[in-house]
Amino acid sequence: MNFSAHERARARRYAMQALYQWDLSGTDLPMIRRQFLEAEDFSRTDQKYFIELLSKLPENVDIIDENISIYLDRPIEQLDPVERAVLRLAVYELLFRPDIPYRVTINEAVQLTKKFGAEQGHAYVNGVLDKAAHTLRAAECSKAGKQPARQ
Repeated sequence: MNFSAHERARARRYAMQALYQWDLSGTDLPMIRRQFLEAEDFSRTDQKYFIELLSKLPENVDIIDENISIYLDRPIEQLDPVERAVLRLAVYELLFRPDIPYRVTINEAVQLTKKFGAEQGHAYVNGVLDKAAHTLRAAECSKAGKQPARQ
């Protein structure tokens, strides 16, 4: 089953909120996942992707954090919790989901940060992810850079 961009975006939004809750409360992620699945309307959401994010991201959080930390101006623990959750989600996609274009990942992360983060958090997230994408998706970024601008 193919999901629309909106259904995938909704899965990211719920996953970011669940990861935020996990990060701040230390609550067991399977319990948080159950709470979200019971409380939210998943009828127009890529539920499979939501579940993937909540299971695979924590398994790889050390690798993800290493790949984020390179581009930060402070320790990852000092980031705003929303920005940290969004960056983790986006870097997971950059590392493990090459089927998702890096520009989509960055755009979705910026939109989530605009909606839930601090006032200028989206600019910070955009800068970090742009640098990360040029390393983690170097071939894709260089190919994108050679394409003529659309009229």
